[in-house]
Amino acid sequence: MRWTFAPMVDISRDPRWGRIAESLGEDTYLTSVLGAAMVKGFQGDSLNNPSSIAACPKHFVGYGAAEGGRDYNSTHIPERLLRNVYLPSFEAAAKAGAATYMTSFNDNDGIPASGNGYILKDVLRKEWGFDGFVVSDWASVGEMIAHGFCADGKEAALKAVNAGVDMEMVSYHYVNHLKELISEGKVKEETIDNAVRNILRVKFRLGLFENPYVDESKGEVLYAASHLEAAKEAAIESAVLLKNEGSVLPLGESVKTIAVIGPMADAPHDQMGTWVFDGDKNYTQTPLKALESAYGDKIKIVYAPGVSYSRDTNTGGIAAAVRAASSADVVLAFVGEESILSGEAHCLANLNLQGAQSALIEAVANTGKPLVTIVMAGRPLTIGKEAALSDALLYSFHPGTMGGPALADLLFGKSVPSGKLPVTFPKEVGQIPLYYSHNSTGRPFQGTETMLQDIPAEAGQTSLGNTSFYLDAGNDPLYPFGYGLSYSTFKYDNLKLSSEKLKEGDVLTVSFDLTNTGKYDATEVAQLYVQDRFGSVTRPVKELKRFERIGLKSGESRSVSFSLPIEELAFWNIDMKKVVEAGDFNLWVGGDSRAALKGSFVVE
Repeated sequence: MRWTFAPMVDISRDPRWGRIAESLGEDTYLTSVLGAAMVKGFQGDSLNNPSSIAACPKHFVGYGAAEGGRDYNSTHIPERLLRNVYLPSFEAAAKAGAATYMTSFNDNDGIPASGNGYILKDVLRKEWGFDGFVVSDWASVGEMIAHGFCADGKEAALKAVNAGVDMEMVSYHYVNHLKELISEGKVKEETIDNAVRNILRVKFRLGLFENPYVDESKGEVLYAASHLEAAKEAAIESAVLLKNEGSVLPLGESVKTIAVIGPMADAPHDQMGTWVFDGDKNYTQTPLKALESAYGDKIKIVYAPGVSYSRDTNTGGIAAAVRAASSADVVLAFVGEESILSGEAHCLANLNLQGAQSALIEAVANTGKPLVTIVMAGRPLTIGKEAALSDALLYSFHPGTMGGPALADLLFGKSVPSGKLPVTFPKEVGQIPLYYSHNSTGRPFQGTETMLQDIPAEAGQTSLGNTSFYLDAGNDPLYPFGYGLSYSTFKYDNLKLSSEKLKEGDVLTVSFDLTNTGKYDATEVAQLYVQDRFGSVTRPVKELKRFERIGLKSGESRSVSFSLPIEELAFWNIDMKKVVEAGDFNLWVGGDSRAALKGSFVVE
């Protein structure tokens, strides 16, 4: 296997969209950095190495903005927004050397991606210099008929190949119609030659002609110990601690009895998440099994799932879960969504916990026992009620094969949480789209809210503040982008800028002191945000520009610095030119997108 359909670098700002589960989040910079790293990881130092695998950034382009969060739906992204937000992650993948690209299913402004010559030829090839090949997504050439963009398969083949799609996946319109289209003069032979050149170029780079066969004597390496250890570490580092009231976590020696409840506590298939066609649940280590293995000889573990799977509406098992909770020192509730509920074609109009899970959480919380809720899901869920009922909340998304041991280590403090949210968590579905790097309105929210319950009966007609917020949900998200707690605490101070006046070509150095003020050795993900205060077009209120994982021992302080070339402040301006505009800038450093330590500078 020498080709993979990844990384998925769609900017994803709607958790109703099932494919947010496979995305890298809502932020352009974060997605660009992680996507480029994945390309380099897949392809290595040389595609010619037999252990390399060709990357295929997808879905080109704008798929993450599908209207209403519905898969395959249309997008309506104007060119400036496309260039400032949705294209940079794909350009970063090109700079990292991505061998192939995949078109997206959506039409944007009425043009399906597989028939869009502007993005495939003008942007990808002419502007970025890409010389690999472009493949359509599954049957997306044929789907241009359903879009109403093509009358039949012959026209679909014509428009796709002339737009720059080199290889058609699945729908066979190239095979069935290209020869005839060439003979009719509607497709130039040169177009076919170029498509073949692009495909052969990648095959030659992969060494497929020098080494066309697999060395079967080597066999497959599956579930190797080193791979499982890496998977465990990934699960540890990606878990996000969202609440820890009264420092209920990590669990200490005083805990003698644990109640383990919830449908995700022992769900070996579902904790693997989406896109696991070859995942073997027999190798999955679940939280229940990991806890029993690590602590079963020291702690009494009472298992009562309450509901059998995430969509289960049968409340008959809740009474047993309540009895287990009543007899325990602490309750660990593993809830979320089954793997089938997220991923492609698994979109939701509501993001609440499915089935009777919320009722289970409420019933167990009423016992008064410390409640730790662990969520495994492919997307942000609207869990404000459950968060309020819980003493601690840990979001593990779908942690994979080694999720159980990873969570056991986190719960008992062998590992300290360090994950940060790559996407904003809304309070209500009605707030979507909700993302941190939005533009400011002419009447931005000022910090005070007149909520529904604050309005007197028979109130006179009034604007209730004249700012942009919801009467029933307010302005803020449930949890902001970049957010994540630790068992320790961190202090940011002593912010310094290398200069307060700069010009294009300069590099701004931002330095600050970071101190671990808690009692645990821990890792903080320090983040740098920048705001271009005034532009020829309105600019986001904040944009992530740098981040770094920094490990500190308890009480340790370290000077941290970020280097930011001024050219990275460029954007596509009112004249549709990518430039750095002179003007005033703010910046912040901190542990999430609400970072408070602030500085300012001027670009002349």
